[in-house]
Amino acid sequence: MGIDGILGKRREKATSRGKKWLKTQEMWLVVLGVILHAVYMLSIFDIYFKTPIVHGMDPVTPRFDAPAKRLVLFVADGLRADKFYEPDSEGNYRAPFLRSVMQNQGRWGVSHARPPTESRPGHVAIIAGFYEDPSAVTKGWKANPVEFDSVFNQSRHTISFGSPDIVPIFCGALPHSTWNSYPHDFEDFATDASFLDEWSFDQFQSLLNRSNEDPKLRKLLLQDKLVIFLHLLGCDSNGHAHRPFSSIYLNNVKVVDHIAKRMYFLLEDYFKDNCTAYIFTADHGMSDKGSHGDGHPTNTDTPLVVWGAGVQHPKPISETNHSDCGFLFIDEHAHDMPTPSEWGLNGIERVDVNQADIAPLMSTLLGLACPVNSVGNLPLEYINMNEAENAEALLANTKQILNQFLRKSHIKQTNSFYFKPFKPLVHYSSILDRIEGLISLRDYETAMKLSENLRSLALQGLHYFQTYDWLMLMSVITLGYIGWMISLLLHVLRSYTSLSRDILQGSAFHQGNNTRKVYLSGCLLMGVVSIKFILEHSPPLYHAYIAMTVFLWTQILSEYQFVLALWRHICSRKFSYIVKLLIISAVSILILELLVNSFTKRELYTWCFLSAGVIASLFLFKTVPWRSGIPIFVLIACWFLSVFTLMPAEIPDNNQLVVASGAMIIIIGAVARWLDMHAAGNKYWLSICNLGMEKARFPMLFHLQALLVGLASMMVWLSTSHRTEKQELLLVHQFINWSIAGFSMVMPLFSENGLLSRLTSIFLGFAPPFLLLSIGYEAVFYSALALVLMSWILFENALLHLSTGKRLSTYSTNMERLIMLENDNRYLQLSDVRIPLIFLILFNVAFFGTGNFASIASFEISSVYRFITVFSPFLMAALLIFKLFIPFLLVICTFSAITKLLGVPRLGCYFLVILLSDVMTIHFFFLVRNKGSWMEIGNSISHFGIMSAQVVFVLLLFALTNIYTKDIQIFRSASTSSRKVM
Repeated sequence: MGIDGILGKRREKATSRGKKWLKTQEMWLVVLGVILHAVYMLSIFDIYFKTPIVHGMDPVTPRFDAPAKRLVLFVADGLRADKFYEPDSEGNYRAPFLRSVMQNQGRWGVSHARPPTESRPGHVAIIAGFYEDPSAVTKGWKANPVEFDSVFNQSRHTISFGSPDIVPIFCGALPHSTWNSYPHDFEDFATDASFLDEWSFDQFQSLLNRSNEDPKLRKLLLQDKLVIFLHLLGCDSNGHAHRPFSSIYLNNVKVVDHIAKRMYFLLEDYFKDNCTAYIFTADHGMSDKGSHGDGHPTNTDTPLVVWGAGVQHPKPISETNHSDCGFLFIDEHAHDMPTPSEWGLNGIERVDVNQADIAPLMSTLLGLACPVNSVGNLPLEYINMNEAENAEALLANTKQILNQFLRKSHIKQTNSFYFKPFKPLVHYSSILDRIEGLISLRDYETAMKLSENLRSLALQGLHYFQTYDWLMLMSVITLGYIGWMISLLLHVLRSYTSLSRDILQGSAFHQGNNTRKVYLSGCLLMGVVSIKFILEHSPPLYHAYIAMTVFLWTQILSEYQFVLALWRHICSRKFSYIVKLLIISAVSILILELLVNSFTKRELYTWCFLSAGVIASLFLFKTVPWRSGIPIFVLIACWFLSVFTLMPAEIPDNNQLVVASGAMIIIIGAVARWLDMHAAGNKYWLSICNLGMEKARFPMLFHLQALLVGLASMMVWLSTSHRTEKQELLLVHQFINWSIAGFSMVMPLFSENGLLSRLTSIFLGFAPPFLLLSIGYEAVFYSALALVLMSWILFENALLHLSTGKRLSTYSTNMERLIMLENDNRYLQLSDVRIPLIFLILFNVAFFGTGNFASIASFEISSVYRFITVFSPFLMAALLIFKLFIPFLLVICTFSAITKLLGVPRLGCYFLVILLSDVMTIHFFFLVRNKGSWMEIGNSISHFGIMSAQVVFVLLLFALTNIYTKDIQIFRSASTSSRKVM
């Protein structure tokens, strides 16, 4: 294998016209890559984040008498189920009134919320009956982008008081509503927020008092189908500020219980008709850390207490009403999970529901049509009606969900050439007729079972049409990515490997007409698909997705002669070569999968570098004399870097560590400088040193750079100490910090052109701004990363000398096969795949070594306080992003230097980097989530976006670092200079 290219055949030097054509082709290839990744990145919004809400359905009017004239809804924002039900340390229950209700008057259970467990989605589920609209991501999760129906819409009148973030969502545009909310500045985390709950109660009590003197208001209150909604924010605010174990939060539970008690007696005394139903619940819970959003039981489990008109009384637990049916709730908790003994409710039947089930429950109690967008299942266990009314209520709930299914089916059928119906509901009308017949025959039990089955099928049908285009879109996008990767691979094989063009020229002569036929077929296919999409009223981006995919595969098929020649060549090689190819492919995929998992498990890098240190040092012990110290250095450097991905992403302040890091950077720079000047006797250092090249233009440059690093360390101490004492950043300190950072980054341009000289200068040049932007251990990470990058160079240099020895031993017999590319570069070999793979590992370590864009560490605002303290979001963001880019710059400068050292084409390696990173992109494409917490959904989008953006991001960094690395020269000894004829 040794000196062969990746395919081991001869290739002539490109002519000047060929070089120009190659550059033009590569420019268009990069442009195509940018467009493709931008377009395909948008595809996730058509696949995963389409709204499930449809319009055009008629409400289903219930055919039974309303059991209640009015309904009171209490939502205690952020109230955990366990903190509500369990007793305090003295054995007293925190909600004595509602506990007496559960024991004597009504029903109770746990309402299971679906992530994201946030206030707006939780209230939408309770009041409108559906869960978070995935398309809300386009609004930054701040609002529902599509209008929806709710219980409040269906009511005759709604009265609501509470938070300005919740009440206006439902009542702001509702004409038949009376509402008010307190100002935003009432929400002060420094105070006990339970007064916000008292404010809501006081507002309603004031309204009742006014009705005694206002006949119009009294008439409004006495009408039926009235909804009263009190949003009680205190628990949420106190949980965030003081944690759910605090006395303030736990006392707030007593406050909301007392408000429920006062409301009950106030309304019963006012109306005196026993026609009021009451529902007490929460939108989400609260984690032990005082946060919410994910699917942990502390966030998804919320209390539910229902009593009053139309509500069943408590039932004791018996074998008939307590069975484990294996049903899973929306938060994936099992049905009939055991009730904790400390709740003291083991003898009373517990009825758990999904959060969206509360909307049809409220509608049924008031005799309203269910909200047309609701997907909630009516919990009959809470309702006290006769069997006939139960059957009618369940049928109304089923018809309402079925109407959504029929509307989605109609929309899709109208806009589809080939419509695939949801087969289980093709004959839905006959099922409805049978249910109606059973009700007329008074076989209510069978009718209700059929209604439940039909409702379940309708919900499955809604999911079917929500994901109707998924298979087509995901297939098109996946084929597009695969086509892009194959195109990149073919380009690299044609332009940067030694595959013989003699084979290709012979086939190209005969493929002119065939190529035209392929292009014509591609255009016809694109035209037919576009016409189909236009007639189906498909979104415009559908055309872009299919156009990119068809174009790429048309290009691939137009080169089928090359692909056939490549296949024949591989088949003609020895079996050992094919085994080697398969092993390298398998190892590459394994490494890429490790990188995919590292986005969520940073600790994987620790094991990666512990293993890499051992494997690399053992290899070097066999090839490099141990006295050189290189194997030991590689082992220590890898193990040192492995520590950082075990550290917390939230970086603690430690200025002493930042200052000490400055000293470490100077020591590393001094050692590298000494080796650069005194490594003449070691052939394993010779190629990367400055020996034999022109004299240094600025002999004192190193000393000046070391001085600037020391000065930056001193300014870290001075700036932080003064700001801590005086709460300000002195103007002179600010000027010095900006000057040091700016001046130091220019200095590497004037360093010597040797590989080690230039990289050491770049390392020292970017150290001052990184130190000035550091607050803790990330300053040490900068040095650790640089040591591993140096290890990579030494490893590649050892491989270079090892392969040179083998080449010289077979020089006379293989001279005719050793042909070089232009600019003294050699052809890429199969073993060169390690270069882009190692680059991707180090590139990701630079990203995750101290956190990432989604972590608190990356956006720790105190990082910029040595440059600016006056709030300036754009400048602060720019400084923080620049801090994150500095480790990337070191990795790419090293990558460029290694391509020069080994004499491999850098652009060819860049295309291999993009090819390998797109294997990860496809994986992340299938990992995008539209369910879960906003953070989980956002992280899945950002991971896919980061990988999609690498085609641009890496190219821009290559262009930027080329300013520093383009002048690097490699010293060739007499033995290695023979490479020039390869």
